[in-house]
Amino acid sequence: MATTAVERKLLIGGEWVETGRWIEVLSPYDGALVGRVPKAGRGETRAALDAAEKAMLKPIPAYERAAVLDRVAALLSERADDAARTISSEAGKPMKAARVEASRAVSTFTMAAVEARKLAGDVVPMDASPAGAGKLAFTLREPIGIVGAISPFNFPLNLVAHKVASALAAGCAVVLKPASQTPLSALFLAELETEAGLPAGWLNVVCGPAGEIGDVLVEDERVRLITFTGSVPIGWKLRERAPRKRVNLELGNATPVIVAADADLDDAAERLAANAFSFAGQSCISVQRIYLERSSYDDFLERFLPRVEALVVGDPADEATDVGPLISSSDRDRILAWIEEAESSGGKVLTGGKLDGELLLPTVIAGSPPDAKVACEEVFGPLCTVTPFDTLDEAIALANSTRFGLQAGIFTRDVKDALRAARALEFGGVTVNEAPTFRADQMPYGGIKDSGNTREGPAYAVREMTEERLVVLQL
Repeated sequence: MATTAVERKLLIGGEWVETGRWIEVLSPYDGALVGRVPKAGRGETRAALDAAEKAMLKPIPAYERAAVLDRVAALLSERADDAARTISSEAGKPMKAARVEASRAVSTFTMAAVEARKLAGDVVPMDASPAGAGKLAFTLREPIGIVGAISPFNFPLNLVAHKVASALAAGCAVVLKPASQTPLSALFLAELETEAGLPAGWLNVVCGPAGEIGDVLVEDERVRLITFTGSVPIGWKLRERAPRKRVNLELGNATPVIVAADADLDDAAERLAANAFSFAGQSCISVQRIYLERSSYDDFLERFLPRVEALVVGDPADEATDVGPLISSSDRDRILAWIEEAESSGGKVLTGGKLDGELLLPTVIAGSPPDAKVACEEVFGPLCTVTPFDTLDEAIALANSTRFGLQAGIFTRDVKDALRAARALEFGGVTVNEAPTFRADQMPYGGIKDSGNTREGPAYAVREMTEERLVVLQL
């Protein structure tokens, strides 16, 4: 992938900062140098918190916060192609998917601006009881305080947008730590926010070791909320270490889909082939486990496998590419080991399971036992399993059989079965006749069990980032 390396600086207190230490950003596709950013540590993180604390001494009125967010959306729309190319080069995301991410980030800022304008509390019906008669009560929504945001590599622009735009809409200053593999998109966005007129200190971006920066965010009492998207063990450890902070977690999944015999099998095959392997399966809700009603098992595979094999694997900069590289060679090697484990325990690779150069081909495994890693852990790669079932109850039990609970799906023409599954599936979201990889940025998105404890989407995240204050008036 031909690219010109860029150099970006940290943003602390409205100043673009160098540290004399650097993080090199390498292409996951060919290892080429994409760019470099200054490496921060504890000192820079504390300076960022100082700047955020100072900024919040002068609150920004809601209409001004909304105006800034609208200007960011406009600037990002104008530079969407630059944003997409940055995403693609540092994350290895195919351009067609990178363009979608850039477009979604515009929507995220637009919706956050709406939330800034309408953020308000509720009226409390005091005369609903004798004790409240003669009183008027209402709630206010006050910013929770400084937000520490930690974002992952796989959506380096839009997941940053979800955290930053929501916090700013709520009136909270932010200290952001983007993933070290993909910091360029976050700093690109920070440049746009500065250009849009965001006052100094309201957004600070520090890149560096998760241990050092994360420790400061956990230990410093000025950080009132940590919002984290990433791995399950790290997320829950953060929450354990910061019991007095609000810690919002959006973590992993081993996404299941049930396909009933009465479903539109062509439609299901088309959607699932795309959504199991887009961006090499590196999404928390990438389709991983497909449960097929036994009577239609062969019919579905006849439709599904050719679509999987037709996906274009290659250079993410190529507009035709569907599946690019994994973020690192260690992740690729881990998944190959999991495939080998599945085969040794009775699973059969129906397609893929090998490399095309350095790229892992889209892989479908049948007959894998439920305790194999490909069936019960989050693969986070271009791999899915297919398993037959006989009854809907059996399929629901299989879908619920992991420790994850982010999103699940069912394909069926039977409304009763769809609603029954929606109630019985233990997940934060359930899609019907749509791949559970689907996410619209205005919807409440988040999981239960090991998958998290919050809901993202500006309308929901903004409320998480505020404190409710009751006001009672004696009339």
